[in-house]
Amino acid sequence: MIYLDYQATTPLAPEALAAMLPWLETQHANPHSPHAPGRAAKAAVEVARKQVAALLPSDGAVSFTSGATEALNWAIKGVGKGRIVTLATEHAAVLDTVAALKAQGRDVVVLPVQPDGLVDMDAARAAITPGTALVEAMLVNNEIGVIQPVAELAKLAHAAGALMLCDAVQGYGRVPMPDGCDLIALSGHKIHGPKGIGALWIRDGVRLSPLLHGGGQEAGGRSGTLSPALCAGFGVAAKLARERQEADAAHVARLFDLACETLGKGWVINGSTARRYRGNLNIRREGLDVNRLMSEVRDIAFSAGSACASGSGRSSHVLRAIGLSDAQARSSIRIGFGRYTSEDDLKTALTRIDTAARAQRVAA
Repeated sequence: MIYLDYQATTPLAPEALAAMLPWLETQHANPHSPHAPGRAAKAAVEVARKQVAALLPSDGAVSFTSGATEALNWAIKGVGKGRIVTLATEHAAVLDTVAALKAQGRDVVVLPVQPDGLVDMDAARAAITPGTALVEAMLVNNEIGVIQPVAELAKLAHAAGALMLCDAVQGYGRVPMPDGCDLIALSGHKIHGPKGIGALWIRDGVRLSPLLHGGGQEAGGRSGTLSPALCAGFGVAAKLARERQEADAAHVARLFDLACETLGKGWVINGSTARRYRGNLNIRREGLDVNRLMSEVRDIAFSAGSACASGSGRSSHVLRAIGLSDAQARSSIRIGFGRYTSEDDLKTALTRIDTAARAQRVAA
C-alpha cells in the first residue's frame, strides 16, 4: 500500500510511539493525582505541553483537548456574545458549529472565497466591524492546501475589537504561525502524533467559557482526565516537527515538483498554486470517475475529498466554494504526502493514477 492521504491523518512517528509505550504498559497513574506516580505522570504531561508550545507564540498557554474539533468548538462557543465571521471553505467542525449558533440567534457571517481559494478581503473588511466577537480562519486548507492571510484577518479583527481564532491543524509544524492570533487550534495526528489528542493555544488575558464542565483540570478551564500517553506522543511529534521543519519542507517541495512532472496533461490544480502548502495536491480531470479510479488503484490510499465528509454523498463544499461545478468537484482527487513518502513511491503511484485516469477517457 502506498499512502498518500496525509491531510486525513499522518503516519505515527516511531519516536512518538516509543514515548507513548511506557505510559500504556506500566505507568498508568492519573496525572491529576497527588501521589508520586501521579506526579510523574503530570511531569510527563508538562514536558509535552512545553514541546507543543515551542512552535507557538510565547505569550500564551496550551490546553490539551481530545482533538481539534473540541478545541474549535470550545473557542467558538466560549468567546461570548457578538458576531462570528468565518470562511466558506472552513472545516465542518467550524461551519457546523457556527450554523448551530446561528440557529440559536447568533449573528454569523460566512465570507466567500475567490476562485484561487483565498478569502475575499473586501467582503472581510465589510463584515469585520465593531460588534464582531470572533474571526476564524484556517491557516492551511485541509482540502486544497491554500494558505489564508490569517495575519491580515487578525488585524481587521483587532481593529473591530474581536478575537482571532486560527485553525492551524494542517499548518502547525509545517508553515510559520501567523502573527496576531488569540486562539490556535491544533491536532496531534496531523503531525505524526497519535489520534485522540489536540490542543487550544490561548493568548494570555483571553478568557473562554468552558465547553465541558467538571474538574477544570487544564489551566484554560478544560475538564477531563488527560492521557499521559497521548500527551507524550503529541509532544514528541511536535518536537520532531520543530527539529525537522526545514528538512520536511524541502522534502515536500521536491515531492510536489516531482508530482507535477509525473502527472500528464489534462490535470488541473484546484486552488492557488502560489499560496499553498505543497504537501497537498488537489487536482481534477474532466470526466474522471473517481470511484472507478479508486477501485482500479485500490492499493494506493488517496482521497476523493475531505475524509471528514466521506460517505455523505455530497461533493466537496470547498471545491464548490471556489466556483467548481458539481461535476468538476466530483472529478477531483486529493493527494497528500510528507515526511515518510519516498520519491519512488510517489512517482509509482501517480504514474498508475494517471494511466488509469487516461484509460477511462479512451474507454469512454
